[in-house]
Amino acid sequence: MATPVTTPGYDEAIKRLLKLGLEGRSLKWDLESVRRMVENLGHPEQRFPIVHIAGTNGKGSVAAMVESLARAAGFRTGLYTSPHLRRMNERIAVNGRPIGDEEFASVFGKIEACFESLVEDGALPHNPSYFETLTTMALQHFAGSKVELAVLEVGLGGRLDATSAVTPNVCAVTSIDFDHERWLGHSIEAIAAEKAGILKPGVPVINAAEHPAALEVIDGLAKELGVPRRTPATGAIKELAATDLGRYEFTTDYQGAPLRFTVGLRGRHQVRNALTALAIAEELSRQGINIPPEAAQHGLAQAYWPGRLQLLRPFGETGPLHFLDGAHNPAAARRLAEFWEEHLANRSVHLLYGTLRDKAVEEIAELLFPLAASVVLTEPVSSRATSVKTLSVLTQDLHPNIELIPDPGQALQRLQRRAASNDVILVAGSLYLVGDCLRALEEQAIPQPARPEPLR
Repeated sequence: MATPVTTPGYDEAIKRLLKLGLEGRSLKWDLESVRRMVENLGHPEQRFPIVHIAGTNGKGSVAAMVESLARAAGFRTGLYTSPHLRRMNERIAVNGRPIGDEEFASVFGKIEACFESLVEDGALPHNPSYFETLTTMALQHFAGSKVELAVLEVGLGGRLDATSAVTPNVCAVTSIDFDHERWLGHSIEAIAAEKAGILKPGVPVINAAEHPAALEVIDGLAKELGVPRRTPATGAIKELAATDLGRYEFTTDYQGAPLRFTVGLRGRHQVRNALTALAIAEELSRQGINIPPEAAQHGLAQAYWPGRLQLLRPFGETGPLHFLDGAHNPAAARRLAEFWEEHLANRSVHLLYGTLRDKAVEEIAELLFPLAASVVLTEPVSSRATSVKTLSVLTQDLHPNIELIPDPGQALQRLQRRAASNDVILVAGSLYLVGDCLRALEEQAIPQPARPEPLR
């Protein structure tokens, strides 16, 4: 007998979702739960085209760019990403707007009734996981919102990630490097194989991995499946110039003609991500989801992805700049260090660092700490946070001026008092910490732009 459909309030829905994350029996590696749920719901994922993106770093940025390109072309878009920075709603967005609280609660109630019925009937052995539930919620919400294109970012890995229960129109694999080795493997080849697990017969793949071994693994699987593959090359760039504190402009061919682009996201590494997004857009256009040149230019310039070299000026032009970047693994830290040396070398940079327990603290700290004028260690608001005492033991020899302040808001205020008007406050190490600092800025009643500041 099916469970009656009830719609919990928003706060209750969040509590129930988080409880799913604590149920050990639901922490598993397969696609069965999502497949059973979408089948029970009438396959919402089949009602719109999908772009599916995996990778170690860059997948969220590429997803945000592709969504912005499609929206600029007039398509109604869905974007599913993880993790969130401040509120869970951020993970599920339609036309650039996160799902509202009431709709979130309503969709959760529908999905909860679905899986409870499946468990009761024996079609599922137990409740789905937190991420499986959110993924199914996103697919259901996108179908209900009548999106014309959905962009899905893989959560972890690819082959057995909940998002892999869909069959997309295009898939892409971004940069491959070491992260989550406990689950994905201890070699580039093993990690690449897990990420490449999103490939499916008949679905074109954009292979944007830079590591030769990763490229070979992904291309090998694509050849085995007989799917078209394309590798965006930085050699396709005809001109490249840095503007406005780390934004870049470049010229490349798009739909058969040279075109000038401005990348809305900061950092030289975002140029490769932009090429990947443009390659996806060209493939979509070949499939009839046309993203014309003018839309591609506008969409790339307006792409917004908070917490990735995000620049805030909370004190206006007279106070220190605030950069927030979730550099949570060595590859991301290398990109941040390159940006730092290229664009912030003439400023004193005060680093606020905090991370989670499963991260390569020493390797990341070796890249970042020597560049800083001062370092404050803190703890993201997470049960998985590394304590400041542990961080201190691991990093004490890497900088002469390290201070320990466990509370992120207090740590940020300490650096705000210390930094001069021409200095930079850099928050890095974890997207959880970025979210904590964004909340702290809100509590300070300091205005923050909801979208990127105008290009200059």
